[in-house]
Amino acid sequence: MNKYNVVVVGATGLVGSTLIEVLEERDFPLNQLLPLASSRSVGKEIKAFGRSYAVEELTTDAFTDNYDFAFFCAGGEISKQYAPLSVQKGIISIDNTSYFRNDDNVPLIVPEVNFEQVHSTDRLISNPNCSTIQCMPPLKVLADLYGIESINYATYQACSGAGIDGLNDLLNDTTFCFDYKIRESVLPRIDVFLDNGYSKEEAKMINETAKILKLPGVPISATCVRVPITTGHSVAVTVELKREPDIDQVRRSMSAVEGLSVVDDIKNNIYPIAESVRGKDIIEVGRLRKDLFRANVIHFWTVADNLRKGAATNAIQIAEKFIAKYPESIS
Repeated sequence: MNKYNVVVVGATGLVGSTLIEVLEERDFPLNQLLPLASSRSVGKEIKAFGRSYAVEELTTDAFTDNYDFAFFCAGGEISKQYAPLSVQKGIISIDNTSYFRNDDNVPLIVPEVNFEQVHSTDRLISNPNCSTIQCMPPLKVLADLYGIESINYATYQACSGAGIDGLNDLLNDTTFCFDYKIRESVLPRIDVFLDNGYSKEEAKMINETAKILKLPGVPISATCVRVPITTGHSVAVTVELKREPDIDQVRRSMSAVEGLSVVDDIKNNIYPIAESVRGKDIIEVGRLRKDLFRANVIHFWTVADNLRKGAATNAIQIAEKFIAKYPESIS
């Protein structure tokens, strides 16, 4: 089996450190690992794959054609500056930030849903927003079975989605990251507000859903809310379909999807909760039900670990799929 040289940009952050852990857990065929971060983190030791790696400083000279994959986990401005340098060296660059997601020339990928949009020559691939990712597999099932007329999201997003500062605000009852103390509240703002009244996070979900599922012109709306838990995003989804759904058929079809688990035994009060997916790569879906007044509308609830399937794991799965499908195109 071939082994690959990997760069992780933002290796000491929540997503970057999780990504390295998941690489090891999934027994990724690693040859060399280069953890990069800001000058503040230079010299820190990262233990993985049975050895220690010293964090090096992210510079324009860090990317060489010796590397096969680069994972960017350090914010949009960092990706804007450094991802093109990685691509120029022929490195398959997978970006966890939002910077390239709306670029028509950059595939936006959830591997179980639309990996066919990746070509062997692609060297820049974008990872979707955490809450978007967990909604795509169940929505793809509905799109294939019945067609989609509209989508409405309400998210319940954990504090770790805001990074270390957001997590610290929850744990320490501070307001360094959030507008208000979050320990006893929920905050209906994630990212900045836009002129149209939506937040940037809501715009991400709207635009990314349309791109991934190829739904141009389909009405999509979202309300994104930060909630006082550490890890695990939840999303309530309402979907208007072109045809009346059969709930049993929906359950069977969703159960057959890789990485998607239907947890929907309401007689025994069993349904998806964030705690049940922490530290796991599965997406759970439940509370599947038809609308009381509109026969072609369905509601469901989905949960996933936002640091893993919502970020690190999805990025690694993109790399794994690339290796499986295009091994000869990796330098």
